[in-house]
Order: sequence, then structure tokens, then C-alpha cells
Amino acid sequence: MNDLYETQRAMRAMRNAAMQRGVIAVLDVGTTKIACLVLRFDPIDHIDTADVVGSLAGQSRFRVIGAATTRSRGMEFGESRALQETERAIRTAVQSAQKMAKVRVDHIILSFAGGKPRSYGLAGQIDIDGREVEEADVARVMSACDVPDVGDERDTLHAQPVNFALDHRSGLGDPRGQIGHNLACDMHLLTVDALAVRDLVHCVTRCDLDVAGIASSGYVAGLASLVEDEQELGAACVDMGGGSTSVSIFMKKHMIFADTVRLGGDHVTNDISKGLQVPLSVAERIKTFHGGVVATGMDDREMIEIGGDTGDWERDRRTASRAELIGIMRPRVEEILEEVRARLDAAGFEHLPSQQIVLTGGGSQIPGLDGLAPKILGQRVRIGRPLRVQGLPQAATGAPFSASVGLCLFAANPQDEWWDFEIPADRYPARSFRRAVKWFRDNW
Repeated sequence: MNDLYETQRAMRAMRNAAMQRGVIAVLDVGTTKIACLVLRFDPIDHIDTADVVGSLAGQSRFRVIGAATTRSRGMEFGESRALQETERAIRTAVQSAQKMAKVRVDHIILSFAGGKPRSYGLAGQIDIDGREVEEADVARVMSACDVPDVGDERDTLHAQPVNFALDHRSGLGDPRGQIGHNLACDMHLLTVDALAVRDLVHCVTRCDLDVAGIASSGYVAGLASLVEDEQELGAACVDMGGGSTSVSIFMKKHMIFADTVRLGGDHVTNDISKGLQVPLSVAERIKTFHGGVVATGMDDREMIEIGGDTGDWERDRRTASRAELIGIMRPRVEEILEEVRARLDAAGFEHLPSQQIVLTGGGSQIPGLDGLAPKILGQRVRIGRPLRVQGLPQAATGAPFSASVGLCLFAANPQDEWWDFEIPADRYPARSFRRAVKWFRDNW
């Protein structure tokens, strides 16, 4: 834990130095695609803040000057399974974005969906004897939180204070400068498989880049897709990617829970490939242009040309009805949504003041999903698109780019994390914890 703490502090210092120089890149490494955006940071008065990022105008002082995507290779369930293939894909995306930006990038901030994330809710309190709360007191109360023994095979990805209470006045975002006797802190800790992180960092450093930060793609997708009221009152962001589906819950503008379902759009494509006996590339095209999950009376008569190049004339001119295609796709989409529902139920999502669910990511674009999802997840479901960011190409403004846009916001407006404070890291007792949202409900 000490090593990780120092690594995260070093990455944060590296990011601050890169932003002062004016240019940094963000890289969303997914199972289906890898997206790289190059950001230029300028003084706020040099930017038309009305055109930056909706409700975040005035805070986000960056614009996108380079963007590139490439097909992901060597990735499975959001984790690298073939390092050389992943490295090659990352290099392709970064070089293309640099070429568009006409600037070299040395530092990069990553997001990924794998690593089997686990959430913990931590709590700690200290006495401050009726004086003004200082930064050292914030560091002290955070170090008083009992950290679970997550094991050597796990790394901490996020460790954020989500609530402070001063003499039982709860809901404080920042207690510094206020006067009281007892300071308490609630924290959210997110851990991931250490090997998944190391493999990804290895691929990036092999491309002659320094990693200046790592984020959970579920977290950054929520930053980009949830509007301010949703982040405040309680909402879940479901980022439906190719190899996995990330689930994150926000409350009081902080992420308080994250998990991953190891199912995604690629599994739907595989089902189509097997069901219609076509190659994966053809199955992906059929899914994109003809897919859906809600059948109507017209779908029996709408025929899809499957085609092929086997040389067998009869086989190459096969057709299938759209109803048959929907019959293949719907069970898998229902399975993904039911797994998401199980994760939300385990977290205690129904206890939050608001139960808004926002679907985003490439998988959220399946026609009819907005009608099917409320039946499985609950009534308050909408399809989300990322906030508008200045300079982003039109092709990169849709739901598949929520994590990429969220990474930009994460880079420009980072929330306080454990390693931003001078915390004495000399005691790490083990303790078991309830699921994060249940803890949150009990403490708030």
C-alpha cells in the first residue's frame, strides 16, 4: 500500500507538471476500440467558456486539439491478453492523435474497464479541540480511516473522501477553515487487480510515454454522462462497452460504488455470428445496421441479406428476417441488464433518494434498448451522451466516447484523493466492510 501511495502521488505530480506545460493526452483503452485525445490547457480568459463544457464552463480550461481511434487488439474483458498487440494499437492511436495535434505528447492519463473492481466504504474521526480545521487535520482524519487488507494482488485505483462531518454537521465537501471539536470523514476506496494495471502501464511505457494517472472507465463515464442534478441526488451510470459493462453509482457529486459485468456488445456479436453462421465482421455489420431488441409485426417481413464470399452461390445469397436477428440479440442484452440489476441491488441502490439510471457506451445505441431497459432496471432509465467538449470532432461526440470525454474532465478538474494529502502511512489494519452504498446510507 505504501508503494502504491507513492506511485499515485508521483503520477499526480507528473500530471500537474504536464498541465503547466500546456499539453497532455488521455487514452481510453477498451476491448473494442482505443481512443486518444490530446488536450491543450490555456488560461480561462483565452477560451469562450460558454462553449467548453455545459455546466462545467469556467472550470474546464482545455480544448481538444487532436483525436484518434483505432480498433483495439489483444484486449479481453477490458484487460490486455496479448501485450504486444495492445502496445501496437496504443501506439497507433497516440501517434495519429499527435499527428492531428501537431505536437508531441510525453504524458498520458489512462482509463480502463477491467481489473474486477471492488468498492469499500471507509470511515474515520479525530478530535481537533475547538480550533479551525487545517489541511493537516484533513490528512489526519483520512489516515484515521481503517483500510481493509485488500491483498498484494490488488491495487487502489481511487481513494476519495466523499463526506466530512464536523461536530455531527454532515454533508461538508471541504471542512477546511471551519471551527469544531470532532472531525469525521467517509471515504470510498476502489481496488482493482494489480496485474491488469501493470500490464496496461507496461504497454504504455513501451510506447515511450509516461503514465500521469489511471482512472476507472466507469467513473469517468459517469463524470461525462450524468448531469449535475443526477450526480448530486444519486444516479447510476452503466457504460456498455464491447468486452465488459461498467457500473458506477454517484451521490453528492462523488462516486460511491463501482463494479463491472464481464459481458458487453462483443458477446452480442458472437451470438449473431453463431446463430446466423457468419464471420464476426459480418455479424458486427448486421448488428450495427439491422439490430434491435424489440420486435414488431413488420420484422417478420423485413429480410436481411447475410451475403458471404464462400463461392457457394446458394449459401452466399442467404437471408434472415429481422425478427430472427432480434430473437438472437434480445436474450443476451437481457442477460447483461439483469447482471447490472444484480450489481445495483447488491450495492443497495434502491435506498438512494433518486434512482436514475443512465445507459451510455457503444452498447447503449442498440435500437429499442430505451424500451427494454426500464422493464429490467426500473422505470427511470435514459440513454446518455457525454457533455460537449470544445474541439472534439463530431464523430467522437456520441455515447461510445463517454469514457474518453470523462477522462478529459478528470484531467482538468480532479477530485481530491488520498494521495493529494500528506498522510502518515504507518498503520493499515484489516477489517471487513459492508457494500459501499449501504455504508453510505447508514452514515449519511
